[in-house]
Amino acid sequence: MDFIAGAIGGGLSTAVGYPLDTVKVRIQTEGHYNGIWHCVQETYRTEKVWGFYKGVSASVLSVSAISSVSFGMYKNFLCNICKLRYGAADAKPSKLDVSLAGGAAGAARVVLMTPSEVAKVRMQTQRNAHPSVASPQPVSKPKYRGSLHCLKVIAKEEGFGGLYKGCSALLCRDCSSSAIYFLTYSALCDWLTPAGKNKPGFLVVLLSGGFAGVLAWGLATPMDVIKSRMQTDESDQHKYKGLVHCARESVRKEGAKVLFKGLGLNCIRAFPVNMVVFVTYEAVLRFTDHY
Repeated sequence: MDFIAGAIGGGLSTAVGYPLDTVKVRIQTEGHYNGIWHCVQETYRTEKVWGFYKGVSASVLSVSAISSVSFGMYKNFLCNICKLRYGAADAKPSKLDVSLAGGAAGAARVVLMTPSEVAKVRMQTQRNAHPSVASPQPVSKPKYRGSLHCLKVIAKEEGFGGLYKGCSALLCRDCSSSAIYFLTYSALCDWLTPAGKNKPGFLVVLLSGGFAGVLAWGLATPMDVIKSRMQTDESDQHKYKGLVHCARESVRKEGAKVLFKGLGLNCIRAFPVNMVVFVTYEAVLRFTDHY
């Protein structure tokens, strides 16, 4: 049931946070924006509202699957850790147990997540102007017609390895951030739930989920920047040889602050998105327990 609850929560959260995710990716990978608002204005001016939702269909499906794996694997890892350490799967886990289970869940989802992340980033950074009545010039045909077409083109032009570009950065990002994510949520729920109550109330779940998301994304942003840059590096560019080279080149050209591009946006987006994830997850679990 944790897999189903996670899938529903992940799908709903994508619909909430996708436009800000597009802006975040563009700020991280392109140097001509003066800030968040400038990126929003330019995207809307050239591509209208659809510009913010490029690749959203595949993202909803992939995030649902990834969220399902993340929550399902986390719960399974935690149960197995508790069984090994305390002899019972339902024993109260320590903070270390929660962190280990969260980190392992983050690593497990990377295999499933990387191709969809590559397609999402390529779609989000693809430029194709919105047709205008005032402009007599024909609109150029985009390289990628959709997320599935994008994956097909990458596999054809860059081989199987192209679908897993940025995998090393994604692994570093998700192992650490997932450990912090589940640890923060668990700790805040324990702290905010009154003594004697078995489960946290929905307000506690909302706040704990939101803050867990903000903290996790605050930690994840530097690796998120590197991941996005590695994934936009197409076969005819070859700008980056790997994770360390990408980080070194980015810092050399733009300074250390480049690693924190999109930090504010990540944190702004993380709060409502992860509120939705956790409150949906808890609601589905409680509904099934009740019936």
